[in-house]
Amino acid sequence: MNQNNPPQGQQINIELGEKEAEGIYSNLAIITHSPAEFIIDFTRIVPGVPKAKVHARIISTPQHAKMLMKALKDNIDKYEARFGEIRLEPVPVQHFGFIPMTKDEKVN
Repeated sequence: MNQNNPPQGQQINIELGEKEAEGIYSNLAIITHSPAEFIIDFTRIVPGVPKAKVHARIISTPQHAKMLMKALKDNIDKYEARFGEIRLEPVPVQHFGFIPMTKDEKVN
């Protein structure tokens, strides 16, 4: 191989189907892992509804999960440079029908 012409990366054509192009709204991701994989379940919770359905599950290798994390960080940094900081509001504790006792309450 000629050293003046380094090998080029393989080009991949990615198809986006009509259904996938619509996207799925999610406001909650549940992440679990094993030594071999990361599992991300995307769901959405609705106030007053104690049940949520998983709308998409992504299973990935630990290496690809870390690459995704870095890609998300890079994109968030670019977004914030253009539009300003994304502020995280304190998330209220959701009890899903159970209200925790205060430290002064006693159980009969």
